Amino acid sequence: MPNDASYEWELPGLRSSFELEDDSRFLNDAPHTSEFFDVKFYPYNPKGAPSIFAAVSKKHALVCRLTDKEPHPCDVLRLIRDDDPEAYNAGCCWSKEPETGQPWLCIAGNDAKVKIYDVKAGKLAKTLVGHGAGINDLCTSPANPSIIASASEDFTVRIWSLAPEHSEQPCVCLLGGEGHSWDLLTVAFHDTGRYILSAGHDQVINLWVVPEILPQHMEAPIVVHYPHFFTSDIHNSLVDCVAFFGDLILSRACHENSIVLWRIEGFNSDDPPPSALQAPTTYDPSKQTRSAFTPVVSAARPVQYTRLLKFSTPDCNVQFFMRFRMFNVPGKHAVLAFCNTRSRIMFWDMERLTVYSDYRKALSDPDHDDAHTRPSWLKKSRKESGVAGKGTTVSHLKSYGAGDSQSVMSASPDPDGLAGQSLNRDLALWDELYDISDESNLIQPHKSLLVTAPTEQYFVGRQAAWSPEGDWCVVVGNGNRAVICQRWPERKERMPARDRKNRKSATPAV
Repeated sequence: MPNDASYEWELPGLRSSFELEDDSRFLNDAPHTSEFFDVKFYPYNPKGAPSIFAAVSKKHALVCRLTDKEPHPCDVLRLIRDDDPEAYNAGCCWSKEPETGQPWLCIAGNDAKVKIYDVKAGKLAKTLVGHGAGINDLCTSPANPSIIASASEDFTVRIWSLAPEHSEQPCVCLLGGEGHSWDLLTVAFHDTGRYILSAGHDQVINLWVVPEILPQHMEAPIVVHYPHFFTSDIHNSLVDCVAFFGDLILSRACHENSIVLWRIEGFNSDDPPPSALQAPTTYDPSKQTRSAFTPVVSAARPVQYTRLLKFSTPDCNVQFFMRFRMFNVPGKHAVLAFCNTRSRIMFWDMERLTVYSDYRKALSDPDHDDAHTRPSWLKKSRKESGVAGKGTTVSHLKSYGAGDSQSVMSASPDPDGLAGQSLNRDLALWDELYDISDESNLIQPHKSLLVTAPTEQYFVGRQAAWSPEGDWCVVVGNGNRAVICQRWPERKERMPARDRKNRKSATPAV
């Protein structure tokens, strides 16, 4: 990673792309559409090692390594083919063999099985069964690589343990009961591993408390009947992607052309998780939001959730199964990535939002020096210097929303005393990109990349993924196509020779 702080403001550029020729079309006469549905980076390599990702199509999983070599940065390490005639895969996640640490790739789809492959051997290591319908999403607990979760069309989330002590009963927890009433499309762990989000066709987003999983054999999975937070108020259509951003939540729905950032009032992951008895029941089915964190609204806490921001994602149309990904690593800028149905990959830098709000406040000071307070990335010049606000991006964003006593836009500049009409025109444009004072404001992308030429078929993005260090972003979609985006491509030339040597000698675990 580059040491120059100004690099953190840079967003990815297009580097390369490839397509996998799918042989499934030769198997029968049924209509066939080739698509990569999921992509995930291997998260367990040592820092500085080349980044490795897996892209999953209906019948194949492709494991690739990214390097700085020219002209193409991608090396294929393994091609896995699912020969099960009933299998059309849709999701993947990474894990590790508990005893040897060898990389495992978990894949699932409409055959309701989770298949776990030993990537080095290229062989199927084990299969997890239990769901009663297809599986649309998989994720791994950030706190334990042996714990994975699956979201299914049987309306449930299953939590699986790959630890040896659970080999006879790998399904250790079932999240179901009164949570969902239709097919699930997405599932996500909190960084602590103690909470899970789920969502799908019923427009409901649930937050579940993950019960403690003891390191011993279990005769039957723990069944959780009620989520600790339930809402159908955030979106008006099926929800196909949901994720934690710290203790905040990001979600998007079909037809809405936006990604919403919101929070559950009263939820704080630093607090002890609420007990199962505190989960709200369905005694009043007319309630569209139920919360264990704010059971009853009051003057002190008048709402159970708060919408904070909306990110504009135009041209998504009626497509669903389109997933964003947030790069969020301590000490680095959090960056959101998403691709629409018209070949456009979009990025938002969360740090720019909080820094811009500080800049807007500074404009109310008659003695401020605009040349020193204006963030460098607001200029047309490419000369940049990192401008960091106090605290973390998440803590800044959590402070805004319903009930704030002062808007970050409450003080507007004097057009004569500052930069006049020219500055006001600039501010109007910058507000579309960075203004976080109004939750109804659609924040436009901070950078957009057009993947295809106007004469080519549109690229429909299905999933974005970030490398562990944030220097690569891969987006996969229709046509079995993977688009590779890179940040800081010239970093090797700027690194000291000793650091370049160390980076080159680093070998990946896969």
